[in-house]
Amino acid sequence: MKNGITRFNYHLDQLQALLTKAEKQKNPGLWLYQNNARTPLFMLEGLAKMYAYLHDKKKFTKLKERFKLLEDILGAIDYYDAFAKEFAANPNIPANVTSYLQAQAREKIQSLNEALKENEWLGAEKNRIAKMKKKLGEMDWQKSSAEIKSIRKFYITAITEIIEFTGKTNWQFTNVESDVHELRRKLRWLSIYPQAVRGAIQLSSSKLKNGQPKPLVKALEKYLTPEITNSPFNKMPDAGDNTDFLLLEQNYFYALSWMIAQLGKLKDSGLRLVSIREALQQLSAISEADALNKAKEFIGGDQPDLQQILTQADGICKTYFKEQNLQKLIIGTATTIS
Repeated sequence: MKNGITRFNYHLDQLQALLTKAEKQKNPGLWLYQNNARTPLFMLEGLAKMYAYLHDKKKFTKLKERFKLLEDILGAIDYYDAFAKEFAANPNIPANVTSYLQAQAREKIQSLNEALKENEWLGAEKNRIAKMKKKLGEMDWQKSSAEIKSIRKFYITAITEIIEFTGKTNWQFTNVESDVHELRRKLRWLSIYPQAVRGAIQLSSSKLKNGQPKPLVKALEKYLTPEITNSPFNKMPDAGDNTDFLLLEQNYFYALSWMIAQLGKLKDSGLRLVSIREALQQLSAISEADALNKAKEFIGGDQPDLQQILTQADGICKTYFKEQNLQKLIIGTATTIS
């Protein structure tokens, strides 16, 4: 059975349904942002990244870039819009800072509207998804058993690249965006791929030779919080029609999820300062250091400065990676799941 094309078509259909509704709106880009178009784009970008490794690198990289363009713009809208809404509720933050962020969000929405038409997602020439489906239908897809082995190799490669990325700095982060945010992105893809492949990746428990579950490694306990273990994002899609599976160790997947969540909180805390710094420097002649000091003052409360955020990120990453948790994430492949 060949599942590759059905995975793409499923997420393309999800995206097409949103685009069809968006085209009837006065502001399609805004409507897509408000109706979570970023999710199917994440799924499609993830599939394209994976199949560029499994299949035709040139063709799938081109597909990935098309999905990434829209997803990046939606991410930029979310960045400015989310902080604008948050800051609007804080009387300590000057109104012109909030207005600047609101204006940036509107500008990004306009960029999205232009990209949708220029790239034939919407408008008189709308045929982007039809073209993609045609090209996908012409490809020679792997059979399920061979494909799942390739997916396993891809996962190992992705994990190796993450370990190398952190090893370059020895967990001494110097920038919220290029270090903390980028590491979180890389880790997050490991949790997006299982959703994208729609059941071909499942969670399982490591077992002893007698078939009994292995005892919980004590170092993992700190990651297995109720927030993580009960999260709907950590539930794998139903196995569906899949006949071959990549198995990930459940508790190590939970540890990965904990890291993504914690880095997300630190990233947001840092970008909160960065967004105000940007606004202040665009609105007046002020140094970066002074703008960051004012940003921290405006936010108030227990807002840490950038160095404190980077130090916290250093600490949790050093512990997580020295425990070699990513290396223990993959159990193997199987033709049945239990």
